[in-house]
Amino acid sequence: MTDTSPSTARPRGLRRSVRLFRAFLVEQTEPERFYSELATDSLELLREHADLSGLTVLDVGAGPREFAGAFRDAGARYIPVDHDREVPSLVGAGVVGDAADLPVADGSVDIAFSSNVWEHVPDPERVADELVRVTRPGGLVFLSYTNWLSPWGGHETSPWHWLGGRRAVRRYTRRHGHPPKNRVDETLYRVSVAQGLAWARQRTDVEVLVARPRYLPDGFAHLLRVPGVREVLTWNLLLVLRRR
Repeated sequence: MTDTSPSTARPRGLRRSVRLFRAFLVEQTEPERFYSELATDSLELLREHADLSGLTVLDVGAGPREFAGAFRDAGARYIPVDHDREVPSLVGAGVVGDAADLPVADGSVDIAFSSNVWEHVPDPERVADELVRVTRPGGLVFLSYTNWLSPWGGHETSPWHWLGGRRAVRRYTRRHGHPPKNRVDETLYRVSVAQGLAWARQRTDVEVLVARPRYLPDGFAHLLRVPGVREVLTWNLLLVLRRR
């Protein structure tokens, strides 16, 4: 699977990666900055494959309001869906539902969007199947997630998760006086790059347009060809699929 983005797309280089990583470092203290950068970058990635104006975008696992603002400013009909009843109300009218059993009709949206949700669900392949199901033929599925063995795989407990997820949780709790939000095998799961690639490969009803590390320059797409290495260096896998 290779990146087959249109040739008109601007190459994503080191400057973009540095900007995203700098924003990433302040996710906990300045979440608005981080999510604004990520939302803007996500729209730029999608615009390589579709004009968003007038399209229906289903954001599965919605949360940060910066995504709602970015999609709506682009002219899209943005519909957030989340299991947390407060989330849709925070970003505007939306849907309360389970990502693994979306209360949305087959083929009813132009873009199914899911950013950094896969690692937080116990059955990620089922969630990905749902993204495909609700997308119309010719529509897009945008799926990205942080894999477990990446430097940020343990989220706020990183990089201690490399020594064991539960050990990392215990260390965080001792250090901060409370458990982390993301606890391995409870709210955070050990997904891999290989897992996402295997899922996409076995789907005959999608075309893989993009498969590469999300935050790294375009030249690093070859990392996905190297088992083991890709699990540590990819950091976050990006898949953009077109529904057949």
